[in-house]
Amino acid sequence: MVVLAASIISKSGKALVSRQFVEMSRIRIEGYLAAFPKLVGTGKQHTYIETENVRYVYQPIESLYLLLVTNKQSNILEDLETLTVFSKLVPEYSYSLDEEGIGRSAFEILFAFDEAISLGHKENVTVAQVKQYCEMESHEERLHKLVLQSKINETKDVMKRKASEIDKSKIEKNRGEKGGYMSLQSMGSGRIEAGFGSGTNISSSTGGFGSGSGFGLSSDSESFSSKPKGRPPASASAPPKGLGMQLGKTQRTNQFLESLKAEGEVIVEDVRPSIGQSKPVAAPPTDPVTVTVEEKLNVTLKRDGGIGNFDVQGTSSLQIINQDDGFIQLQIETGGNPGIVFKTHPNINKELFSGESILGLKDPSRPFPAGQAGDGVSLLKWRMQSSDESLVPLSINCWPSVSGNETYVNMEYEAPTMFDLQNVVISIPLPALRDSPNVQQIDGDWRYDSKKSVLEWSIVLIDDSNRSGSMEFVIPPVDTSDLFPISVRFTATSTFSDLKVVNILPLSGGNPPKFSQRTLLSTENYQVV
Repeated sequence: MVVLAASIISKSGKALVSRQFVEMSRIRIEGYLAAFPKLVGTGKQHTYIETENVRYVYQPIESLYLLLVTNKQSNILEDLETLTVFSKLVPEYSYSLDEEGIGRSAFEILFAFDEAISLGHKENVTVAQVKQYCEMESHEERLHKLVLQSKINETKDVMKRKASEIDKSKIEKNRGEKGGYMSLQSMGSGRIEAGFGSGTNISSSTGGFGSGSGFGLSSDSESFSSKPKGRPPASASAPPKGLGMQLGKTQRTNQFLESLKAEGEVIVEDVRPSIGQSKPVAAPPTDPVTVTVEEKLNVTLKRDGGIGNFDVQGTSSLQIINQDDGFIQLQIETGGNPGIVFKTHPNINKELFSGESILGLKDPSRPFPAGQAGDGVSLLKWRMQSSDESLVPLSINCWPSVSGNETYVNMEYEAPTMFDLQNVVISIPLPALRDSPNVQQIDGDWRYDSKKSVLEWSIVLIDDSNRSGSMEFVIPPVDTSDLFPISVRFTATSTFSDLKVVNILPLSGGNPPKFSQRTLLSTENYQVV
């Protein structure tokens, strides 16, 4: 059997799809196809026509003909079998069995014909196999696509790193104008907490109700500031040095902060004590109701691995500006951490909290007391202790080695994805050095405090772009135990409890007052010993 050509033609003689399988002139094939409509009669029972040179084997498909042109010596049974296979392939690839549908899927039909006929001879294939062969991908094409996608992904990663570096450079620039490491607390974190910088004071005492404010809480609390202790306060009457330069920096920083505020951002002020100021002053809240969630970390890590101590102490407090907004209840959600047990203030309805996660007073006829800036009403406190090393938000590895007259120190940090850490400062004690250490490689910035003999490694932001980093420096030969303990400080806008207020429930009816939530995780004592 030799199939010279296969075609789908209309009853008027127009060839819609035509495929030649053997070496033959185009004019000759077109002549065979043009002669076919004249040879087809009506009322005939057979589906083949023989001429002096070729045999036409055909099958009507609605208003079209599926036609095979073979030689006269071809086996008619094989011809009919091939025609049957073609008649099954055409509906698989054509949208509709008319001229428009065949024309739209002409190439797919021709490719299917090529899989069924090879050099004029029928291939022993089924319809399913033909479909599989036509849809099969090339290994080279797939490899090319994988390489191309890999380049695209690599370009995207580079783009993200560059964008992160630009954001960090902007933060560092503003930090340099402000002074110190703790400049803008939450730049780039997606939400900047108002008035909740490193100098904010949050009340954590749990006094009883008093006759004046209602809760009788003191505002004495530990500052979030990481300022060094033991420095004598400057005299209030002493004139500051470089006042003109400081005013210029302050003015530029204030202009930047005002531009952010104009865009609707809530700014974290890094409030630092000025000359003669005994303790920092927090920016007052602007919303009628403000909920503060604070957790402090006390962590001791062993230099050879493992945890010596892991303790988290958390408090939640409420600040209300106007007394009229005090008739409320707070519906909260937590992360469901089984290691955290919450304790409510004595005047909070414990049954309501344990049953419905709602913070409200035992006496609903009394409002929460309103307070001025800095005052707060303690609602909850909690504590978590663990020996699970996976909970550590930042791990520090120190690899010192003495070689000749030099000590090579390799530092490495690793941070899991649970928190984005801000304003990270890793302080490494060094023996008294006359000159600064030779820092050969670092991810971030460094500063050497010669008075304290401390090398400070600072990273403005640790997020998904830099979950790990390293630093390498060289110092004169020392006892490696003198490089410990290593102190760490940082902040984060997420907490282990994941406590948040989801709704304010007014007891007097009407619309609930607008509220905001301030969340801070900070280090109180974080060391590698």
